Amino acid sequence: MKEVTIYTDGACSGNPGPGGWGAVLIYGDKRKEISGAEARTTNQRMEITAAIAALKALKEPCRVRLYSDSAYLVNAFRQGWLDRWQRNGWQTVKKEPVENQDLWRELLQLTARHRVEWLKVKGHSDNAENNRCDELARAAIARLLKQEFPS
Repeated sequence: MKEVTIYTDGACSGNPGPGGWGAVLIYGDKRKEISGAEARTTNQRMEITAAIAALKALKEPCRVRLYSDSAYLVNAFRQGWLDRWQRNGWQTVKKEPVENQDLWRELLQLTARHRVEWLKVKGHSDNAENNRCDELARAAIARLLKQEFPS
């Protein structure tokens, strides 16, 4: 299996509001940057969307080290939240529907194809790749706003 390193980040201007995501995929000496935006979304949705888009970009099953500054995203896998949510019929411990189920379900399908190790990094810190993902996400928001409100 190929080994790929992925960094992801999501951002929102207002929450909810216009949102963007960015991802950096690294395989050997190859590097790919991807990003996108949505007009009305939340930061959490953008964090999950970044991981989905990055995993979708892989052409074959891979061993992945996925870095994110989102505790929500990383802990859902590392602390077993997704397993509990599924066992409880997609309800939280408070018996409320899990938010972003559509994205979690899609992400689960993608992670079944790959071997993903979820790693938490400190956001807006000294991690160059995480900072680059933040730049990509914010640039995607700026492009979206420019399309919606041309000068």
